[in-house]
Amino acid sequence: QVQLVESGGGLVQAGGSLRLSCAASGRTFSRSTMGWFRQAPGKEREFVAAINWIGNSTYYAEVVKGRFNISRDNTKNSLYLQMNSLKPEDTAVYYCAARSSAVLAALTSTYLYAYWGQGTHVTVSS
Repeated sequence: QVQLVESGGGLVQAGGSLRLSCAASGRTFSRSTMGWFRQAPGKEREFVAAINWIGNSTYYAEVVKGRFNISRDNTKNSLYLQMNSLKPEDTAVYYCAARSSAVLAALTSTYLYAYWGQGTHVTVSS
């Protein structure tokens, strides 16, 4: 059974930092594009960041560029999201997602990610 399990969410003050982790099991994602999405209450799920299979190319939504950093450790089958300078508008449930291949097209589309975690809550207070 394939599982993606996020951790590291919580409550933080504006300007603070959090590091999200995503542990994969059931199959290896070392050759897969992976990403982070988020969904705020009453809003659609939106793209946050993505990383290619080898980890040397990263992609970010404009609203998080320069504040968030995505990384991966294929030896641990894990994905990470370092979030700095957090803002109240970053409050959301954050989801780890993985594709079944290394394809990099349409990174912002939720439909092209085959595997999803259950999400971890991030709340940023003002």
